[in-house]
Amino acid sequence: MFNNENRGQVGIGTLIVFIAMVLVAAIAAGVLINTAGLLQSQAEATGEESTAQVSNNLQIQTITGNVTPSGDVDNATLIVSVAPGSDRINFTASTIEYLGSDLVNIDAEGSKVGYTSIGGSEESSLESGDNVQVEIDIGAADTNLAPGASAELTIITEDNAQVTEILNAPSTMTSDDSTVRL
Repeated sequence: MFNNENRGQVGIGTLIVFIAMVLVAAIAAGVLINTAGLLQSQAEATGEESTAQVSNNLQIQTITGNVTPSGDVDNATLIVSVAPGSDRINFTASTIEYLGSDLVNIDAEGSKVGYTSIGGSEESSLESGDNVQVEIDIGAADTNLAPGASAELTIITEDNAQVTEILNAPSTMTSDDSTVRL
């Protein structure tokens, strides 16, 4: 029943090896826990940025253009509001891209853009229910928008949310038209 020939080896060497294995396992567990915590915090930050990018957006309500005596559009006027469910948006931190024959990036406070608040308390910050009127000097940004031509206008908020509209000039515009819907 008992085999006396096989005996367990017990000694200081075995004890040292056992303690070393326990220490290595404890260090490995600590590294795994720290890595998991770091990954969790990065995932939370990415989730918050993604949510802001999707939900903190603007809506373009209307776009009209000023018709010049030569019969093309030199100025676009937009009425912009905060999209439903969005947080407060700092409009001055936004960028406007106008793509006519060339791509032109315009700061919201640049010399080619003027804006005024409509029904809001602050001009630079929009929240639900606020509107802002944005006037873009197309002639200074590119060339005037000719009859039948189109251009792409993109507003990029500070959260990198984008709203894009295509500006389509009517094919027939005369100097009698003061403004046209784009």
